Amino acid sequence: MENVIVKLVLENGVELPKYMTEGAAGMDVKANITEPVTLKTLERKLIPTGIKMEIPSGYEVQVRPRSGLALKHGITLVNTPGTIDSDYRGEVGVILINLSNEEFIVNPGERIGQLVLQKVYKMEFEKVDELSTTVRAEGGFGHTGK
Repeated sequence: MENVIVKLVLENGVELPKYMTEGAAGMDVKANITEPVTLKTLERKLIPTGIKMEIPSGYEVQVRPRSGLALKHGITLVNTPGTIDSDYRGEVGVILINLSNEEFIVNPGERIGQLVLQKVYKMEFEKVDELSTTVRAEGGFGHTGK
């Protein structure tokens, strides 16, 4: 596995994100808040992390939900995965949403998401008059059944 250097600026007291297991794809990121934040049912809020990054050109960092929060509490990310572009230098925020029927409290220092580094490929388009045919053709949105 190749390591890629991503430069970080951390606000005072913010811990370096880290992989929680040897095989983890994502590094856990924590809420950088001074007091608990309540998420009501179907409410969404931007939770700061206290982290700014300099991501190398040709890469992005994806912000993804934590599966434990999703399964146990119905907490996920509105824009999942969220993309942090290589030219963004502001603070990383995590847009949490509560999809459960109960309020959820985000506590200071709580793990709220995962950061995953991904290689980015630039697309180039070639305008054509028609596309090649496939068995599927234009079938989509449930075309194969349940």
